[in-house]
Amino acid sequence: MEQKPRLFSKDDFLSRLRAIKATRWVRFSIVCLVYILWVIWMGNPWLLLVLPLLFDIYITSYIPLTWWKSSKSKVTRTVMSWVDAIVYALVLVYFIFAFVGQNYKIPSSSLEKTLLIGDYLWVNKAVYGPRVPQTPIHFPLAQHTLPVTDSKSYSDIIQLPYHRLPGVRSVERYDIVVFNAPCADTVALKMQEPDYYHIVDMLEAEGVPDGRAYIAAHPEQFGEVVWRPVDRRENFVKRTIGLPGDRIKIVDDIIYINGKPLTEPKYVQHNYVVPVSSPVSSEQWKGSGVSLVDAGTAPQTAPGIDYQFYNVPLTSESLAKVKKFPQVSGEIVRLSKLTTPLTQGIFPVGEGLGWELRNMPEFWIPKQGATLHLTPQNLPVYRRAIETYEGNKVALRDGKIYINGEPTEYYTFKLDYYWMMGDNRDNSSDSRFWGFVPEDHIVGTPMTVLVSFDNEETFPGNIRWNRMFRTPNPDK
Repeated sequence: MEQKPRLFSKDDFLSRLRAIKATRWVRFSIVCLVYILWVIWMGNPWLLLVLPLLFDIYITSYIPLTWWKSSKSKVTRTVMSWVDAIVYALVLVYFIFAFVGQNYKIPSSSLEKTLLIGDYLWVNKAVYGPRVPQTPIHFPLAQHTLPVTDSKSYSDIIQLPYHRLPGVRSVERYDIVVFNAPCADTVALKMQEPDYYHIVDMLEAEGVPDGRAYIAAHPEQFGEVVWRPVDRRENFVKRTIGLPGDRIKIVDDIIYINGKPLTEPKYVQHNYVVPVSSPVSSEQWKGSGVSLVDAGTAPQTAPGIDYQFYNVPLTSESLAKVKKFPQVSGEIVRLSKLTTPLTQGIFPVGEGLGWELRNMPEFWIPKQGATLHLTPQNLPVYRRAIETYEGNKVALRDGKIYINGEPTEYYTFKLDYYWMMGDNRDNSSDSRFWGFVPEDHIVGTPMTVLVSFDNEETFPGNIRWNRMFRTPNPDK
């Protein structure tokens, strides 16, 4: 009886090696070198167990991954060739987006005029060290929701602990940083603005005894309440104002770091009330660097005020230009000087401290390895960091603080934290509303503006050619 050759025989193995062309050996060597360097960067030698699989894919081909190439069906070969190309492309995109960088669109005016609505940025994830994906099973082109189907773009079956690979440097003051929104861990799907915690705070301020229970009991209004992993939360982009270990306070919109007033970046804006005798043209606004979205098409009126006015965010440069408008009929005044201080929804949300948007008492920004003396008075400032970001159970009973059931007066932080703010100070949801940004939420920093589109213009006039490939942070 004739014996069939064994699949894994020595002769079969050697014959497969002899059949491989030199160019394929070169490709395999390059792939192996890149993969080994990546494993060294990851610091996880267990990943070397993938090398035999790479050897089979490129050299021996015992696993019939390319079975379709020998199919007699032209349709099968055509379809599978497209599937093969798409899978390779998605794997490549996955690794680039996870460990190198990613494009990001500016959706709001919180960093105007530094970054404009319609800017598309390339965000460098390697500069601070890329995070190892905490939710590794996800579709690489969607943050948390798939288009069309409106379903989850990830699976949270596997959740890896936070780990950041070595980077070029740490976060510095004035850096513009992209990060996962700290307030977006819990989301009411039908009402995502304001965020869940501010909705709870608003409901309870209106007399609802338990805001969370009310939201859960009214899915027709708020939708399903879901939890999202850190790396699947919405991306925010803000400027770094406070670093770990800093002491920060805000007095009449002036930020003090460690007792000294902070020098504001060039493009910081504040809202001003501009009294006018007649409408200002769109050309005048644009000439002064103010968008029509900010200025509006016509002046406003208000009860008890006998003049027309515009409420616009202005840089110091724009303010100087607006003052020269012939329509200006009185003193231009900072909006914050004319309005009641905002206390509703200000950090720390729901803790009843009554802090104001433009006035905050001095407090300390947590630093990894630093120990804080906890008191019932300062616990509201740090409770979310200790409880939500660092995974402890915190309780206050009879004037004593309990962490994980043990009474204590001290806590040592596991992570570094940052204080982030927008340059458009009166039109930015930032740390003044939701507090500290933990280091495990940080994604990267924008390196260049890829392209920019002006929503107030039509194609091709909407392309801002002067912004292409420019630095997104001229203050650094």
